Amino acid sequence: MQTTEQSEYKRFLDPSVISKISSLELRARFIVEGFLLGLHKSPYHGFSIEFSQHRPYMQGDSPKDIDWKVYGKSDKFFVKQYEEETNLKSYILLDVSKSMTFASAGRISKLDYASQLAASLSYLMLKQKDAVSLSVYAEQIKKYLPPNSSRIYLKEIISVLIKIVPDSNTNTSFCLNQISDKITKRGLVIIISDFFDDPLRVISAIKKFRFYKNEVIVFQLLDPAERNFSFQKDAIFKDMETGEEITTQPYQIQKSYRDAMESFLKNLKNECLRNGVEYNLIETSNSFDKALFTYLQKRSKLL
Repeated sequence: MQTTEQSEYKRFLDPSVISKISSLELRARFIVEGFLLGLHKSPYHGFSIEFSQHRPYMQGDSPKDIDWKVYGKSDKFFVKQYEEETNLKSYILLDVSKSMTFASAGRISKLDYASQLAASLSYLMLKQKDAVSLSVYAEQIKKYLPPNSSRIYLKEIISVLIKIVPDSNTNTSFCLNQISDKITKRGLVIIISDFFDDPLRVISAIKKFRFYKNEVIVFQLLDPAERNFSFQKDAIFKDMETGEEITTQPYQIQKSYRDAMESFLKNLKNECLRNGVEYNLIETSNSFDKALFTYLQKRSKLL
């Protein structure tokens, strides 16, 4: 039986609920605070997070730096970590091509979900005093914000996200290659996209981040209907990037579509894993905790 507190935090991780809040900055805060509230509850029971102001005590540390209040709560030794010790840089790369604007009935669009995820990750990173960078791209890079760890930097990130104007086409590989050239200090690269582009060229671009020793998380974002093709009536399908249209009866091509889609997803996943890239398939019906937890797990291994 769920408690009121459990119901409350889960409510703010539900895309259909959180999207009703008008302010993107407020949505990000509710998502992160709801996530942190539920972090020690199922299915994440036992996962420990210490923000950047603390790190585990190591041999050679001065006992005067031990935080005894934290010890009293956790029965573990942590030392106060000063700002200069925190140097993780995270780079969020957000696809804003026209295909990302798709939304099936009752769902928010992939772009809305992606923007809220990018805002939430930025909020969480800055809360931990990590530096965050944001790149918005489609056919070319539309906006690049260099890494910054200032808490007020969130307002600049939010300002970029709320002013997004989707482009008709995507050129993911070209943009990823350009962004990789801007990264002068290795860090954590997070790519949020549907990856509806040439898979071989995309993988080649992702491998470039790994060549320069960056850690990479891929969030492939899909609407549930794009994966299962659960359309029932005769329909006209329009390519959101090229404008090309076809008329078809969905049931006639459903199996072929699903087979092709699963092959596409499997190939991208396998290539990512083969190259040491963390791959995650996210649907717009998924709560935001899945992506946030993936990020925290990766971060904990880097520090």
